[in-house]
Amino acid sequence: MKLIGFGLTYKSLYEVFEKNSFNRMKPPKLGKQSLLQDNHNRETSFSKFPEEIYDKQGDDNPMYTGRHLLILKEGAKSIARVTSFLKSEWALSVANTADFVTKPPNESNIKDADALVFNDLGIALLGIEDDRIKRLQVAKASADYIIEQEKVVYLPDDITVDTDIISAWGVEAIEALKSQYSGEGIKIAVLDTGFDTGHPDFEGRSITASSFVPDESINDFHGHGTHCIGTACGSVDQNGLRYGVATKSHIYAGKVLSNQGSGAQSWVLNGMTWAANGGCKVISMSLGSKVDPGQAYDIAYERAALFAQSKGAIVVAAAGNESRRSKNKFSPVGSPADCPSILAIAALDSKLNVADFSNRAINPTGLVDIAAPGVAIYSSWRMPVRYRTISGTSMATPHVAGIMALLFEKYPGATAQNIENEFRKLARSLPLSSEDVGDGLSIAP
Repeated sequence: MKLIGFGLTYKSLYEVFEKNSFNRMKPPKLGKQSLLQDNHNRETSFSKFPEEIYDKQGDDNPMYTGRHLLILKEGAKSIARVTSFLKSEWALSVANTADFVTKPPNESNIKDADALVFNDLGIALLGIEDDRIKRLQVAKASADYIIEQEKVVYLPDDITVDTDIISAWGVEAIEALKSQYSGEGIKIAVLDTGFDTGHPDFEGRSITASSFVPDESINDFHGHGTHCIGTACGSVDQNGLRYGVATKSHIYAGKVLSNQGSGAQSWVLNGMTWAANGGCKVISMSLGSKVDPGQAYDIAYERAALFAQSKGAIVVAAAGNESRRSKNKFSPVGSPADCPSILAIAALDSKLNVADFSNRAINPTGLVDIAAPGVAIYSSWRMPVRYRTISGTSMATPHVAGIMALLFEKYPGATAQNIENEFRKLARSLPLSSEDVGDGLSIAP
C-alpha cells in the first residue's frame, strides 16, 4: 500500500515493547481451573514495508482459549434450569454475574467456580476438562443448549505511521468540525486495551472505567485503547488541533484485552454487558478474530449485541485488516463485526479510497455497513508518548462511534434503530462497491 501525499513510512505499532520480546497472553483461568495451554501471540515486530507485514500475517495465533461457551437456546429464560442441571448432575461449582452487585464480574474475583453464568445473556463459560465437555455435548439436556469453543480475541494488525505531518484529516472528512453537537450527556463505551486515565488531554472529563482482564487494571500499557478513545471521545491536542469526534461525551473505558493486545471472548462479552447495563448508547470494539470464507457468525457475540440493542445501544466493530488489495487478496469481515446486529466498519484513506488492508463482505452475514477514515489517523496514546498516527479499521470504528453519539444527542429519546436509520441516510455515497464500503462515508449530523 502506498499512501500518496503524506510521505509516509511504516514501523511497528508495538515498538513500545521491548525488542525481540514475544507478546504472551496469560491463559485465562476460571476460578480454580488452570487447564489451558499457554497461549502465545506471534511476535509482532513488523518490518517497515506493508508487503512484508502482510506476508507475516500468519495463522500461528491460537484461535481458542481451551475453555467453552454453553449457549442456552432459550436465552436467559432457562438459566435457572440449566444452572441446576450443571450443579446437580455435573457437580460443577457455578458462579453467576448477577451475584456481583457492587462491581462488574471479573475472573480474578471468582474463587472456586467451574462455570460462570452470564445472567443477562443466557451463556455460561465453562472451565472443565475436555472429556466432560464431550459428555455435556451428548447429554440428555443437550437440546437446551449448544457448546462452542471460546475464542481468543486480538487487536487487528494496525500499522503505526512514521510521519512528520500531523493531520487530523479524519474528523474533517466526516464533517465533525461543522457539527453543532458534541455528544454531551451521551455515554460511549470503547472496549479495548484500557485507557490512560491520567492523559492530560482528558482532564476534567467524565470517565467510567472497568477492567475485565484478570489481574490487570484499567491502565492502558499498550496504547491502542487510548488511541481509539481519543478518536471517539477526545477533544484537542496540546497545540489545539482537534482529533476527537464526540468531545463532551461520557467515556466508558472497558479493558477487555490485555496489555499485550489479546484476550478471551468472555472478557469481551462481559464488557458488552457492562456497557449496555451502564446505559451506554454506543459500544465500540476495534478488536476481533479472523473469519474464513463460508464461516458463520458467532452466536455468543450476536446474543450480546441483541442484549445491547434491547438496552438502547448500537454496537460497532472493526471489519478487520487481513486483506491485501494491492495483491488482489480479500478477506471476509472478521468476528464480531460479521454479526447481523453489529455494524462492520471499513477503512478509507485521505483520498476516500478503500484502505489496502480493509476487509470485504464475502460471507452472507458478514456485510460491510459503512466506511470511515482509517489511514494515518492521529490521536491520543499512552503517556509519555502522548500521540501517535496509526492506520487500521480500528481507527475507522471510533469515528463512527463518535458520530453515533452526536446523533443520540441531536435526537434525544430516539431508539437505536431510529439513530441507525438516520446515520445511514447521512452517509455520503462513494464510487466504490458496497461490498467494500457499505453505505459509503460516515458523515456527522
